[in-house]
Amino acid sequence: MLPLSGSGRPLLRETFERIRPLAAEVYVLTERRQVPLIREILPELPPERLIVEPAARGTTNALGLAAMTLAEDDPDAVMISTPADHVVRGRAEFAACIRRVAAVAAASGELVTVGLEPRYPATGLGYIEASERVSLGRARALRVARFVEKPDLARARRFLDAGSFYWNLAMFGWRAGAFLEELKLHGREHYDGLGKVVAARRRGDEEAAGRAYARLPVEVVDRTVMEKTSRLLVVPATFDWIDVGSWTELADLLRQDAHGNVVEGDQILIDTESCFISAPGKLVAAIGLRDFVIVDTPDALLVTPKSRAQDVKRVVEALGRDKKKAQYL
Repeated sequence: MLPLSGSGRPLLRETFERIRPLAAEVYVLTERRQVPLIREILPELPPERLIVEPAARGTTNALGLAAMTLAEDDPDAVMISTPADHVVRGRAEFAACIRRVAAVAAASGELVTVGLEPRYPATGLGYIEASERVSLGRARALRVARFVEKPDLARARRFLDAGSFYWNLAMFGWRAGAFLEELKLHGREHYDGLGKVVAARRRGDEEAAGRAYARLPVEVVDRTVMEKTSRLLVVPATFDWIDVGSWTELADLLRQDAHGNVVEGDQILIDTESCFISAPGKLVAAIGLRDFVIVDTPDALLVTPKSRAQDVKRVVEALGRDKKKAQYL
């Protein structure tokens, strides 16, 4: 929802405009609380092109809900999933990659993911190990030997040295029915529960749909399906990509001062280098800092070394347990 790429436009708007020329139909998959803001950012999106989770319950359920919704009209429809919190540079290269993913998914009936050659041993991203080449007419891909979710640093370094691993960009393509077959095989509880959600919505009973959805286990699709399926191909990406779910990556995107700092807000910086500081509307004073992330919002203040920025998820998990109590993790 935020304009984090430097263009001044929300990332959702950029994602929508990037994918719109490539697809017959564009949907936005989201959860209920986000709908008003999405309608504000994308006023031209028809209401029927919103696929809405009753509540956020992980990517397994979100993508399963989208696949079941689309499969009601056409199980063979090729579904492309691309996150809206990524910055992509190289629009022509992105378009070529997505067209290739769609062609491979349509021709093979398998699940397809997008991989990017790793630039450093990231621990906040999943990895894909590729093996032999697969030719499907004019469409080509690589067979996936392993799909590994977020390794520790030592393992990430081994992946980087091996030369056969790609970063998982969480961009996927498949026939809707093919994904549901794999979800039924590897995540039966999700599959059965989502069937109840879709059936309730078909009856117009949104309350029952919400209750059924709330009972679903929360899990990422990487673990539920991608690490287990034998039907997985990867298409290498050639575009530039940054996941702005990482404050460190975001700092690399934005305009830096002569000392490598990115600061939103008035500033007094003394002997401070390579920091990302976001405190709009406030005076920020920093003394003697190196490689820190400081983000101030109306609800909370985040302070972390850049090297630990990926651990912000632990803060979110802690808040889910108890918002008021001080905790040492």
